[in-house]
Amino acid sequence: MRQRSLIAITAALAAGALTLTACGSRGGGDKGSDSGNGGTTVVIGVDAPLTGDLSALGLGIKNSADLAAKTANKQKFVKGVTFKIQALDDQAQPSSGQQNAVKLVANKDVLGAVGPLNSSVAESMQRVFDDAKLVQVSPANTGPSLTQGADWRTNKVRQYKSYYRTATTDAIQGPFAAQYVFNTSKKTKVFVIDDKKTYGAGLAGTFTDEFKKLGGKVVGTEHIDPDTKDFSAVATKVKKSGADVVYYGGEYPQAGPLSKQIKAAGAKIPLIGGDGIYDAKFIQLAGSESNGDLATSVGAPVEELDSAKQFMADYKDAGYKEEYSAYGGYSYDSAWAIIEAVKKVVDDNDGKLPSDARAKVTEAMQNVSFDGVTGKVSFDEFGDATNKQLTVYAVKNGEWAPVHSGTYTG
Repeated sequence: MRQRSLIAITAALAAGALTLTACGSRGGGDKGSDSGNGGTTVVIGVDAPLTGDLSALGLGIKNSADLAAKTANKQKFVKGVTFKIQALDDQAQPSSGQQNAVKLVANKDVLGAVGPLNSSVAESMQRVFDDAKLVQVSPANTGPSLTQGADWRTNKVRQYKSYYRTATTDAIQGPFAAQYVFNTSKKTKVFVIDDKKTYGAGLAGTFTDEFKKLGGKVVGTEHIDPDTKDFSAVATKVKKSGADVVYYGGEYPQAGPLSKQIKAAGAKIPLIGGDGIYDAKFIQLAGSESNGDLATSVGAPVEELDSAKQFMADYKDAGYKEEYSAYGGYSYDSAWAIIEAVKKVVDDNDGKLPSDARAKVTEAMQNVSFDGVTGKVSFDEFGDATNKQLTVYAVKNGEWAPVHSGTYTG
């Protein structure tokens, strides 16, 4: 998901990462003190926005990864190993994410990291983790370039061997939305808006290409400033365009007010966006007239998966204050993928972690395969999820409800 503009890695941080890599190359050497599993403590880092506008999603990521660690400990899934998490707040900012990556590398007990939420934050972390041979598994990043490079449309090249994700990409999500809007909703005239960030602009671009290929017409385009909440001028343009649907590439803090103001301007048409708007906060911000608005999100609805029933029950029993939100199941699966890789490394080394545990865990991740909360979890040659399913949700009576699930047929 979400991708702000890529920031340059500063010389100071890059140098710091290289320095810390040396002292962080061993993993899991300290004795655990918080579990009866004994032996070794393995830390799973978590990076997400734990404060700010996107914290509803970030806290769900953190809690779900924590639940995976606690479940592994309860099951004694890896003999002699106790798992715990170290959660850091990136506030959806690439610079903070990069600093957090350096901190996680510095902790020699960290053998993997879950996160981040935002694709741009991932961009700022990838090299730091890769230099340290520390595996990273995101439950939410959807920017195709993270795994397949900037020229992914014509020349796919894997970027970092340490980077994986359990969520599918915008190369599939945008076209999937276009097919639903044109073929199922029978909308033929779209006004496309994005927030100028790489996630939003990229998603809007893949939607637009498919919509036009299907025979739809783009009757207007606009970019908004994500730091403002006054979209009245854009709303007026939408009204005058004659569009029968609006596609928004961006996130719910802007999408909610945008939808509300479009309706207030007299354009009683649905707004559709990607996983960036799929949250209850969107409905709160968009108000009562948001009924009929649409969002796509990765995977099938967790609530409808038999594979997720135990996760939902365990999450409730654990007493977390926040909802697991859109990426809870994927965060649990991301953490469990790390746990599976650690188990493989321990089993292959006579029941203990080797001195090059980080490198071995990263290597083992490529062949990790298990039945997870969100379905079958495994990775292709780029580190992308092999699960390509998506779902369209509609706002009905003040709540998101699934209306269509499937895969993009391009």
